[in-house]
Amino acid sequence: MTKVTLISSKEGGAPGPERHPSLYEKRHQIYPKLAHGKFRMVKWLVMAATLTVYYAIPWLRWPRGDGIPDQAVLADFEGEKFYFFFLEIWPQEIYFLGGLLILGALGLFLVTSLFGRVWCGYTCPQTVWTDLYIWVERAFEGDRAARMRLDKSSWTFNKASRKIGKHAVWLLIAFLTGGAFILYWHDAPTIARTFFKGESPLTAYFFAGVLTFTTYALAGTMREQVCTYLCPWPRIQGALTDEHALNVTYRYDRGEPRGPHRKGEPWEGRGDCIDCNQCVQVCPMGIDIRDGAQLECIHCALCIDACDDMMRKVGRPTGLIAYDTDKAVSLRVAGEKPRYHLFRTRTVLYAVLIALIGSLLLWAYASKSTYEFNVLKDRSPPYIQLSDGRIRNGYTLKIVNKNSDPSSVTVSVSGLDDAEFEIVGIGEAPANGTLDIETQAYGVGRYRLLVTVPENESERRGTLTVEIKDTQTGEIARADAPFSMGDR
Repeated sequence: MTKVTLISSKEGGAPGPERHPSLYEKRHQIYPKLAHGKFRMVKWLVMAATLTVYYAIPWLRWPRGDGIPDQAVLADFEGEKFYFFFLEIWPQEIYFLGGLLILGALGLFLVTSLFGRVWCGYTCPQTVWTDLYIWVERAFEGDRAARMRLDKSSWTFNKASRKIGKHAVWLLIAFLTGGAFILYWHDAPTIARTFFKGESPLTAYFFAGVLTFTTYALAGTMREQVCTYLCPWPRIQGALTDEHALNVTYRYDRGEPRGPHRKGEPWEGRGDCIDCNQCVQVCPMGIDIRDGAQLECIHCALCIDACDDMMRKVGRPTGLIAYDTDKAVSLRVAGEKPRYHLFRTRTVLYAVLIALIGSLLLWAYASKSTYEFNVLKDRSPPYIQLSDGRIRNGYTLKIVNKNSDPSSVTVSVSGLDDAEFEIVGIGEAPANGTLDIETQAYGVGRYRLLVTVPENESERRGTLTVEIKDTQTGEIARADAPFSMGDR
């Protein structure tokens, strides 16, 4: 490590102690300037859409039946179900959520390999809420130059009122964000009524507080540091892009050599970049896109709007900064026509995997049964010998009705000769007959099943099959269970 010698201020200029430079530089405040253009408009629209979806979705209703939450999107831990409009996922179907997460990851991989970090620049929650916070900041303190002057000025009533107002609105947005989050885990109208009365679960207050703090801290104070130091995605995306991926690119083949340009001067022998630094001033990450691909760049494309605006003012073609590929730039430098390849090995692979996994999930959901059915044999005692010599085994019968309506099923037992069975509380089945059970909507029913067979000296163990059949739809579910005959 390089040593830096500090000269003492004492008389004679004797050298002071040798010190090492700091490995951490204090954060420099970034004051992004408001950009105007098509990409800024797209970001406004995406921000409005994503925030509307986040805050409004818990209030959407979806009729599901009596006694069942009618919230369209709800992770109902108490009821042990996840609702997403017409989708209803039970704990034993958690693989559907796993499949959806895999689809989301592959979709992100595909988009990144095609268009770079558009997720980071437009739809990432950190980007969306930071954009909202900067909008509030501009409303109270003005644009870039005004904010810089305000921060450098001494404290006055005007400065204090602007700062307090800004942070108050930030805290309100953060609280609304945390409050909206808990609506996804509880019935929204109910939790909204009980929250301010102190009657909600402690978990609701805890997570509302956590989301309030993190939103305020990450979007209000940390901002670009989250993308640079905390988020792993900038590192991961390096493995997902190549020279054919469309990224926000400074076309150095056209812009160099750069330098200031005065009105009336010729453009021959120089590049189109006039070194105005407008692309740097609008960047929320505080970087210079002309330095090439950088980990900090979130591809928000605001530098494109700023550069295009300046090119129009100086009478040069727009697109000096644009979505382009490294390969296209290098081909233009070599005097060749640029070529773009959307269909590449990685993009085709991602698309095929998305189609395959999506098809499997659709097939699995379309073919899933209305009932979950299990038969659990008693462990102790393994069997009972009745006074007349017959052998009886006990079982727990579990029937889960995933339908939103009550239904009736018939229960039958097969696989053992001359077997008789009964369900405690319902009755004994006639010879070779069935018993009827009424199941509740989204109900989980547990029943005591007793199966009895005549004594058989030649057998010690058998297997029985329990079958349930929906009386209306005819849907059948079966489960096998062992039957103990004794130790003879």
